[in-house]
Amino acid sequence: MEKEILNKKIRCPRLGDEIALAYCVKESGNLPCSRIVNCWSPFFDIESFLKENLTPEKWNEFINFKPKDKVTSLIELIEAAKAKK
Repeated sequence: MEKEILNKKIRCPRLGDEIALAYCVKESGNLPCSRIVNCWSPFFDIESFLKENLTPEKWNEFINFKPKDKVTSLIELIEAAKAKK
């Protein structure tokens, strides 16, 4: 991946701060953030960039990924916090 492109930053609507594309590409572990296309498409052809830089398997996993709803995510975060105590 081109280092210049990965260093570009935009304001992340989820985190509320400027975030580099490099973070967005790996935000979900080994998959890009589920919102990467919506966030970055006004700036350049992010879909083509991802298709070129992800394996076909990772691309298919990314486009077929269904994020958890907010309630499920919150419950998991609460349970994880309880487990740490």
